[in-house]
Amino acid sequence: MIAASRQALLDEVDEFLVTLTGHSRNTQVAYRRDLNQLSTFVSENDLTHWGSVDTQAVRSFIAFQHRNGKSSPSLARMLSSIRAFFTYLVDRGRMDGNPAKDVRAPKQSRHLPSALDVDQAGKLLAAKPQSFLAIRDLAMWELMYSSGLRVSELVGLDSGDLDPSDGHVRVVGKGNKERIVPVGRMAWDAVNRWKQFRQTCIKDDVTALFISQRGTRLTPRSVQKRLRAWALKQGLETHVHPHMLRHSFATHMLESSGDLRAVQELLGHSNIATTQIYTHLDFQHLAKVYDAAHPRARRKPR
Repeated sequence: MIAASRQALLDEVDEFLVTLTGHSRNTQVAYRRDLNQLSTFVSENDLTHWGSVDTQAVRSFIAFQHRNGKSSPSLARMLSSIRAFFTYLVDRGRMDGNPAKDVRAPKQSRHLPSALDVDQAGKLLAAKPQSFLAIRDLAMWELMYSSGLRVSELVGLDSGDLDPSDGHVRVVGKGNKERIVPVGRMAWDAVNRWKQFRQTCIKDDVTALFISQRGTRLTPRSVQKRLRAWALKQGLETHVHPHMLRHSFATHMLESSGDLRAVQELLGHSNIATTQIYTHLDFQHLAKVYDAAHPRARRKPR
């Protein structure tokens, strides 16, 4: 009976998945995996059709997944799949309401990404490259650290996005939002040197600023691998990845300026709360500022 009821549940899942033809292959695979797991849970709890699934059943399923090690981001994605599926059933009159509508994933703890300290950043960038690849790589690291770019923003840059007249780079970030970010002198020097080498293998139809030796635009994954190898060669024992350069940029800017709003703009965050979590000041520095500035914090001299 369980096998038969589960097959009936899966048949409706398959109908729903057919409607996702406009979504990416990865999205379709994720939806199928999530809904197959939900189908198994539902049938094993003697619920023979989707209309018998209520909010408590959805909560129980999410709690079950959480106990089995699913992270909060994974559960949030899973709930997104479930809500979309139930909305499909509601629209076709097979359910009266969406039982997953008000179910939320457990709150996830926000972990601050690691940042390089100033000396480590200097060590990473203290190289005198001569080869095509090394000159390109140093230009990428300098630009990411100078301007706080995401790796997706870096590989998306075209040669014309850098404006030498005012020392800025035009970046297209999350949500297709555009921002203008300053570029430091060391980064400009590295990028200009790279652009001279870039001409040796550029194809007429390629506008990408950073390209492979074959003349094609780089992928985020290839940048990650190059940075990891570069950091090891420079003697850094910590695992260095592209987001660490962005966080190092934000951390060093905030520690030097204390201007949270400016850092928010530079990073392209729409909400300053994101910047507050993403960046951090050394607690001892904060304590010193507090002790010096707050009228009731100053200790009496001994």
